[in-house]
Formats: sequence, C-alpha cells, structure tokens
Amino acid sequence: MSKVLIVADHFDGQLLSSTSKAVNCGSQISEDLDVLVLEKGSEIASQAAAIDSVKNVISISNEAFEHPIAAIMAPVVAEVADGYDYILLPSTTFGRDLAPRISAILDVNQVTDIMSVEEPRIFKRPIYAGNAIQTIKISDGQKILATVRTASFKELGNANNANVIDTEMPSVEIPSHTRYGGVQSEKTERPDLQVASTVISGGRGVGSAENFELLYELADKLGASVGASRAAVDAGFVPNDMQVGQTGKIIAPDLYFALGISGAIQHIAGIKDAGTIVAVNKDADAPIFEIADIGIVADLFEFIPELISKLD
Repeated sequence: MSKVLIVADHFDGQLLSSTSKAVNCGSQISEDLDVLVLEKGSEIASQAAAIDSVKNVISISNEAFEHPIAAIMAPVVAEVADGYDYILLPSTTFGRDLAPRISAILDVNQVTDIMSVEEPRIFKRPIYAGNAIQTIKISDGQKILATVRTASFKELGNANNANVIDTEMPSVEIPSHTRYGGVQSEKTERPDLQVASTVISGGRGVGSAENFELLYELADKLGASVGASRAAVDAGFVPNDMQVGQTGKIIAPDLYFALGISGAIQHIAGIKDAGTIVAVNKDADAPIFEIADIGIVADLFEFIPELISKLD
C-alpha cells in the first residue's frame, strides 16, 4: 500500500484547518497516512493525532522550529519523506513556500493545487486562472509531491487518537542564511478571511477606502470577514492581504457577497468553491452575474444600508 505524508501547517500553537483538509485529500489516496509535525514543543502533535484518517503523527521537536521558516524545514521534511510515496502540503502561504524547496532537494516535479483525486495517481487541478480544469496522471514509481487546494476539501472530524511517534532531529544541514524577523498582521475581531463562513467583498465599484466602511458595518452585522477584488486593492482602497482571487486568497465560504465587483476571471478563480454567491452591481451586464446564485442589479450604496436596516 502506498504511504502518504502530510506536512502540518500550524501557527502560534494552533494546528490550522488547512492541515485537516490536506489529510482529507490524502485519505482519498491511501489509508496509510501519516502527519509530520515540526515544532518547538509538543502541542501541535496531539492536535494532529485527533484528525480522523491519520494513522501516525511523526513529531520532531526542536528549537529550530520555533517559527515556521521554510528554508529550515525543507531539508528535514525531505529526509523524513524518504519512506513515503506521496508528500502533500496545503496550498497556503506556508505550503507554497515550502513545497518548491522540498521539490528541489528531492529532485521531483511538484503538482500544484490538487482539487480532486480521481485515482491514486490521477488528479484534477485548475489552470488558466481557474477557467479550465486539467487532469494529470503521474507515472507509476514516481514520488509525488503536491500542494492541496484547501478550498476544494472539507475538514475531517476530530475523533481520532493516532499514534504519536517522537522522532529525533535528522542529521541534516540546517541553512543559516534565513532568520526569523517577526510577523505583522492587522488585528481585527472579524473571522479570518480564508476560513470565514461568510465573506463580504468589494470591488472598484465601492469607490474609495472610506466607502469600504459600509462593507465593514455589514460584515459586523453578519459576523463576516471582508475581502476585495484586485481592482480595489490596486486602487488603494484596502491592503493587499484582503485580496481574493488567483493572485490573492482562494476561499470557499458558505455565503459570498460580491459588491461592486465586475467579475474578472482572476477574481472568480478565488471563489469557485463558494457555496452561495450573491452579486450586487448596477451594471446588468457585469460578468459576475454569470456565476452568481443570486444577482441583484442595484446601487450598492442603496442596497447595503437597506440590508443593514433589515438586520437591525
């Protein structure tokens, strides 16, 4: 039976949901599935052991992993991966940084953004900004290194009690050219954009940074996160960490509001897996209406206040 290794994605003492989604993908390939946890302590390993379908958790605790630095983690992952047929990472900032480094060390091609498993060596992935789906087949006997499009897979349950195998740090050379400099992030009470069940996004049609305050007000009423199109980011209305789309964040909320967004294919690529899409635009011919479940031709500056009043 083929062996699958999932590299855990975690931050600030918490295992991220992206890991569970990657496990979901891996479990469709093989039942022989382990999770590799690189951390300073041991908190993450126990969290990973609870994920359904996990057989073993390979836990390597070392001061070098106090912060998730890809250049430091890559040679360790490559060493552990020697006994596995598949190495999967979530297609998050963490996974997209780490996977190419592992690929270079192992000298194997990387598959990006797996969105479905057709057979153990046949996968589907989006191409052309999500405008087409490519089916790829990997030759037998070739080790597979891939990132998993987390928006395409659900989280698994947490009723498991997998074995935790404490493992010594491999004798590999740890790069010294990369150092941790710190993390800066905007503090907000709203849910994280990549995991929020409801997202309110604005486009160039919002008009200004000041007008985005109206979207924030609606988001707070709904307990939602706020995103934006690339056009809104390029116009300086919001910071780029709010960008949704091919070159931003790929999300899959249950409910997505596209307000003043025309619907460029790059933006649509980031919301293809959303549950219900509600589009509001005063241009009846806006492309966003082609993929919206609910389309409303209206001035968003009339629509949003009216919706907020109904929610009060």
